[in-house]
Amino acid sequence: MRAMRLPARPVKLGFGPGAATWVLLQQVVVRGLVAVKFLAIGRILGPSAIGLASVALLAVAIAEALSDTGLSQAMIQGHAPPTRDQFGAVWTTLATRGLLVALLLVAIAPLMDAQFHLGGALGLVQIAALLPLLRGVSSPAYFLAQRDRRFQHIACIEIACACVDCTVGVTLALTGVGPYSLLIGMMTGEAFKGVLTWTTLTPRPPVRLRWSGIGHYLGFSRWIWASSVVNLMINQFDKVMVGKLLGPTQLGAYQMSSRLAQMLLADAALAMSQYLFPTFAAHHRGGPHAAARLFRMYLGAVALGLVVVVVVLRAAAEPLFSLVLGSAWLSAVPLFRIFVINMAIGALIAVLVSYLRAIGDARAATHASLLQVVVLIATVPVATQRWGVTGIAWAMTLGLASGAGWMLYRALRRR
Repeated sequence: MRAMRLPARPVKLGFGPGAATWVLLQQVVVRGLVAVKFLAIGRILGPSAIGLASVALLAVAIAEALSDTGLSQAMIQGHAPPTRDQFGAVWTTLATRGLLVALLLVAIAPLMDAQFHLGGALGLVQIAALLPLLRGVSSPAYFLAQRDRRFQHIACIEIACACVDCTVGVTLALTGVGPYSLLIGMMTGEAFKGVLTWTTLTPRPPVRLRWSGIGHYLGFSRWIWASSVVNLMINQFDKVMVGKLLGPTQLGAYQMSSRLAQMLLADAALAMSQYLFPTFAAHHRGGPHAAARLFRMYLGAVALGLVVVVVVLRAAAEPLFSLVLGSAWLSAVPLFRIFVINMAIGALIAVLVSYLRAIGDARAATHASLLQVVVLIATVPVATQRWGVTGIAWAMTLGLASGAGWMLYRALRRR
């Protein structure tokens, strides 16, 4: 069979269904709405309420990472799309996983209440349990749309759901619902997304219990699962430490400074990875050299832009917090200055992970995550003792830099 040849031009411009313009538009609109939602709710409710909601979302992140199947990435990366029966098995697996995670979160809600000083607000964790269930029952046709690079359709779905999430969340916060407003807004957006995936995307999976036929995905997806478990330790370890030792108010300040840096830096790269992963994979199927050239081009452009943005954000940190969030959040400024460096490295990692997974080297990301864990184990105790919460933030940054260095080595070695 003759290899597929893709055009040399790395980015398809214009407004065609597969144009990168739709990914960029989705990034601007969705991340803008997420920023409006979090900043508005943060200003209305303050650090303590944001900390309470963060504990519930932390529980969801932990449970989802421990149960990540990697099936969505395996479907995108695979050389052939799934058959109808395989498609049904994927949906069965994802829906079952969502249900089990939801039941687990409801069961551990009292433990989360006791360990993270929720003050009896265990209902936050119980409500958050609906998030993985809603995600699980959505149609996996969404992942086929990503595989086929139907970015226009994906952008429309994501923008519509972000509008619903933002509108509901901010409205409830203004009417006095408190930290529940953040979670209810997210659930409403996820439910709407599920409806859109079933009504607007094809093919639709058969809704019946089926487990066989997807064993060939396991070789790739197991590395995605392993990476998710290790990344859980990396991405949530600091939040667990702050929430357990210092309580919801300090967690709220820590989470907001991290979230603001993420919105301004890492989210752009994460959203762009929705375009890069299937695009790198498609070029790699046509020939590894084309994918390597495209990777070097994107990595250089992203790195140069990040240097400029980091310098600007560190200089403008204090007036930015005062203007956007108010004086109650100024204690988070030193953390924010660390997190902009942290998230810039995370943005580079998003490009590296997209490329490595696209060429079938998913284990490299897992190895990088393990390296980060080793660095954290070696540095966090000393850093925490000497510098407290800022020490944890710097240790996280050092771990990310170590992982990024390893992935860059693996990516360049595969050229």
